[in-house]
Formats: sequence, C-alpha cells, structure tokens
Amino acid sequence: MIRTAECVSPRHPDKICDRISDAILDECLRQDPLSRVAVETCGGHGQIFITGEITTNAEFDVSRIVQAVHGRPIKVTTNLAQQSNFIAQGVDNGGAGDQGIMVGYACNENEELIPQELYLARQLCKMLYKRYPYDGKTQVTLEDGRITAVVASFQNAPAGDLYKIVRGWLGKQREDVQVHCNPAGDWNVGGFDADAGVTGRKLVVDNYGPRIPIGGGAFSGKDASKVDRSGAYMARRVAVDILQKQDANEVYVYLAYAIGQQEPLQATAIIDGDEVKLNLDDEYDLSPEGIKSYLGLTTPIFEKTAAWGHFGNGFAWS
Repeated sequence: MIRTAECVSPRHPDKICDRISDAILDECLRQDPLSRVAVETCGGHGQIFITGEITTNAEFDVSRIVQAVHGRPIKVTTNLAQQSNFIAQGVDNGGAGDQGIMVGYACNENEELIPQELYLARQLCKMLYKRYPYDGKTQVTLEDGRITAVVASFQNAPAGDLYKIVRGWLGKQREDVQVHCNPAGDWNVGGFDADAGVTGRKLVVDNYGPRIPIGGGAFSGKDASKVDRSGAYMARRVAVDILQKQDANEVYVYLAYAIGQQEPLQATAIIDGDEVKLNLDDEYDLSPEGIKSYLGLTTPIFEKTAAWGHFGNGFAWS
C-alpha cells in the first residue's frame, strides 16, 4: 500500500481565510452563543473580501478581526447579510441548517487516531512551523507503513536547513528516503503576497487526508446549526468511541441529514469492514441541538480548529 498526505501551515493563504472566518464566528459566539454564522473569506494580493450571512446580537469590527489574524494591515471589503428567512424557518425548530452526509473516521495507527500519513505530515509541518512561522507545506508518502518520500516547502527557509531538519526528523529511517526541500527553489514571498486563498479550500487537510472519503462541505465560518460542521464532529466522536470500546482497527461513521429535520436520515458505521446500523437513542442525541450541547459547540473555540486540522488535535470530539 502506498499512501500520501499533506499538511499546510496556519500562514498558508487558504488557512488564513479559514482562520479569519472562524475568528469572526468566535467573536459572534463570545457575545451571543445563539449566533447563526456562515462567513466566507477570500484574500490575495493586498485585499481581503468577507461575505456571507450572520444573524447575531454581537457587535464587532470585522476589519479589526481580520487584521489580528492576518498580522498586518490589509484592505478589507465586507458584504454581510442576515440569514435567509427560508433557511431560518428550518433551523428555528432545531432542524439541520442544510442537507448533507458527513463522514467520521478513527483508526489505531497513532495516538491521534488518524491515518498515519496525515499524522506524520502534520507533525513535521508543526515542527518546521516553530522554526519558520510562515507560509509552508509538508507531504509524506508511506509504502507498507515506511516513509519513502518527504516534501517540505517553507517560506524564508533555506533548502539546506530544511533538509537537515527533515533528515533529523527521519532519524534512523532508510537513507534512500526521497527528501525534497523547496524543490522549486528557495522563496521569501508567501501568503497573500504570493497567492490567493479561500475559506474551505483545504477540506482534505481539514479532514483525514485523501485516503478517507469526505462528505459534507467546509467547516470554517459555520456555526453548529450547519451539520456540515457539527455532524462531521459528531461522526468523529462516535467513530472514536466505537474504536475504543470495541478495540477495533478502524471505524467509519456516516450521518446524513435533511434541511429542517432534527434526526439523521442515515446513521451507520463500518467497523473493521462490517457495516452496521447505529442504534444510538440511549447514548447520543444526533439532532443539531443535541450535538451542540454534547460537544460544547456554542462556545468560541473554532479559530483553533482551523489552524491544524479538525480531528486528532485534542478537541472534545477527537
């Protein structure tokens, strides 16, 4: 089996957009836990555009939040409206804010219970980011569980230095591991100065890497009435619980919802290859309101989730 996954740093332009969207959500929830938020961020080349729908009693300066996440002044254009009444009529009764299917996953390959290739790419990216807190990416390829290739590209990081750090991280791994550091050459212009970014464009990094299917849409910028986010978090929580209780090797959980409806249309698990229907009435409340309460999703915790992936980072659901 050959498997590859990547990770990006919090200063990658797409991740800056995710973090801005979630920072706005956090500020809304900090003042008004009942806020309904669906915020999209697009940025690049000296400008950031904020759009979406917010219904809240919170008062805040969008530009100030953007500047705080971005780290330095940048032009901000804002175009926000209230949530559509036609969406609200489905959410007001506790129903899901949209339709969709969400995939939860857990495996026993490491302490974070995520695929090993993603785990390694994330660990390497975190380590390099401490040394070079800029725009950057890592990628790790495994063959039959052994690392065969590593890619590391970081802004303001000389390739020779990156190579030494990566080789040190590999330790006693075989010398024939391919290591590519800044393979297109060293670079010192990154983030929005070099490229554009959009909320939700790193879905596979946010989830479990390319080995595992993803179902719903993006997470960042959405309050927990959107089951794209809350349903995915709950599916992960259930997958972790099943994995640990049944001492399984890997578990997939699928939850499907209809807009305006409280209960899922599908609640199934695949446990080491065997598919079963979940009978969770006595253990879990899978309604959006039940999930919000169980996982504490009305508190301002979301910008942290946008930085390094939503699963396996010590959150209540993972």
